[in-house]
Amino acid sequence: MLSRREMMHLSAASVVPLCVNLSWADEKTIAADTRLGKPKTLNDYFPFTPPKTLEEWTKRRQEVREQVLVANGLWPMPERTPLKPVIHGKIERDGYTIEKVFFASTPGHYVCGNLYRPTGEATQKRPAVLFAHGHFANGRFHDAGEAAGQAAIKRGEESDIDRARFLIQILPASLARMGFVVFQYDMIGYADSTAIPHIARSGVPHPEGFADVEGELRLQSLMGLQTWNSVRSLDFLCELPDVDVKKIGITGASGGGTQTFLLAAIDDRIAAAFPAVMVSTAMQGGCVCENCSYLRVRTGNIELAGVFAPKPQAMSGANDWTKEIMTKGFPELRQLYKLYGAEENVAAKAWVQFPHNYGQPSREFMYTWFKKHLQAGNGAVEEKPFKPVPIKELSVFDEKHPRPTDELGAMKFRDVMSQASDAQMAKLTPTDEKSLTEFRKVVGTALRVMVNSSVPSTVTVQGYSSEEKQNFTIHKAILGRKGEGDALPSMGLIPKGFSCSCAVLWLHPKGIASLLQNGVLTPEVKALHDKGYAVLGIDPLGVGALTPSNPFTTHKDYAGFTFGYNRSLVANQVHDVLTAIGNLLHNAQIKTIHVIGWAEMGPIAVLAKALAGDTVKKLAADVNQFRFEAIKNINDPMLLPGATKYGGLGAFLALCAPGEVLVHNHKGTSTGKLPQAAYAASGAKDKLTRVNEKMDAAKVIEWVVS
Repeated sequence: MLSRREMMHLSAASVVPLCVNLSWADEKTIAADTRLGKPKTLNDYFPFTPPKTLEEWTKRRQEVREQVLVANGLWPMPERTPLKPVIHGKIERDGYTIEKVFFASTPGHYVCGNLYRPTGEATQKRPAVLFAHGHFANGRFHDAGEAAGQAAIKRGEESDIDRARFLIQILPASLARMGFVVFQYDMIGYADSTAIPHIARSGVPHPEGFADVEGELRLQSLMGLQTWNSVRSLDFLCELPDVDVKKIGITGASGGGTQTFLLAAIDDRIAAAFPAVMVSTAMQGGCVCENCSYLRVRTGNIELAGVFAPKPQAMSGANDWTKEIMTKGFPELRQLYKLYGAEENVAAKAWVQFPHNYGQPSREFMYTWFKKHLQAGNGAVEEKPFKPVPIKELSVFDEKHPRPTDELGAMKFRDVMSQASDAQMAKLTPTDEKSLTEFRKVVGTALRVMVNSSVPSTVTVQGYSSEEKQNFTIHKAILGRKGEGDALPSMGLIPKGFSCSCAVLWLHPKGIASLLQNGVLTPEVKALHDKGYAVLGIDPLGVGALTPSNPFTTHKDYAGFTFGYNRSLVANQVHDVLTAIGNLLHNAQIKTIHVIGWAEMGPIAVLAKALAGDTVKKLAADVNQFRFEAIKNINDPMLLPGATKYGGLGAFLALCAPGEVLVHNHKGTSTGKLPQAAYAASGAKDKLTRVNEKMDAAKVIEWVVS
């Protein structure tokens, strides 16, 4: 389609085309669609371009924040059940104490850790810090060993063997000496938190690592659970009577750095952050606990860290993937903070002479940062020597405090998660306009994240021409969006004397090839032309000219490594439909847009209508007896992570209310309850037509043009 601006360049004698023409002989343009190449991976380049205005960033920031929440399975937030923390076994040290803590972040799953406090009575509430330890061996129980410790001293990374070996202890101990309350909590599968293993095991599926098909459909992931544990650990700190809830920071290195900037992005209670050796335009996080579907689709760690702006945030780099932070990433973050007039609230330093670490220089940088922003103090902080506590004495569980009997392994706990999520979603079933609004907020936002697209304000068009037939004109074009790298083949068929201003977007498993047979209109298209309707067909990704040479497959170990960086095939197809709708929307000839989804493209049409809203007047879709819940193969081309969590196709159909919709061939799909409730709540019961069996094509056309 031509935009209004593009149409201005056509001569007055031109027939204003519904679609401009590009010779299909120019296959290079189609082949240039980046989606036909290799999928993006965690090891690619993830630059961040700062917005030009604060208004622009405010909108984008909200979108990214919602993306993080949906990706982690935390949209909406699960119920915050009582923590009932057990705190025991105080250990007295020089200037601080250590206590042992465990609590249930959700019934059946426990967070364990050590609570460091300054000695002496507090005369006022104290600032606090969460410490996410990252991928140090044994986590909270980490001992680097004599050889590694001596090597760190030789490099100048540490001052003595105690700090070199027990850096995971010296950090919270030093903060406690400074006057902070520190909670150092276990990552899943580390130290005392071993009920659920940390890593996905070889082979597919990986139920132990939350990486099977059901886990994807419900957005249950190790990363999501770990992020939830971070939220609940923050809850724990906020419940302590000696903690100033307005002065809480978070820090962590490597995988702990990931948790740091993610919690800072989604929880407003964090006042200052220090993600160490993780924020980068390079490698984004190599573990299953740092990846989940949707997290970095069209974004990356620099922008994710930027969501925390304008609050104080500093970061460190080393001789690893963060070594270029000072020239790639940090300058852009400074520009972002400058929009708020808060450039002094972001800082970074890189110690490229040291390997991946949270060594003494970067720890002292962090201490100084938190002193300034959480204690209103000045001057650099120098770390003092300490004597580590023997590892076995830090363990949370003992004879008097045994491991809880209700603690669950991964599979049983996932059942608990599913039941809780289903109950939460059931409460969102619309009953009136207010509840329908809330339903749209939750499920509509989730679908936007899952597809990562919307109707575009502009569409790019490459080339134009037309071919005259006896009773119609053919217009061909390749459509796209700036910066997306997509190249969508499209064909517009315009009846002679077109004047009704109505167009039908034709979605078919055979794509454009389904419009014509030997150069003659198919009966269904002709029936639309006879009523004066224009027809636009497309080849969305996976169809016709946009069929990849290799089958669509996910990462062999974990789908989150694929869908965390790339749209699924379903999402790409919906994205292409929205591009086509946007193109029609901005055509001066078109006032009314209808969509027909045939066979396998019916569910795609439903998702597109749900996102396009009243831009589409009528939708006719063959549900094709499809259910997301029935998907069992991780490489199923219809896999849309999160679809089951949010109610499946029925919930997305409910988002179409109060639009005029015909769905057929839905027998056995369980797509009745939510759509009917939503249409009733919107006062538009008569706008939803449901037919159990597959309808004859002629009857579908008759409904569309009626």
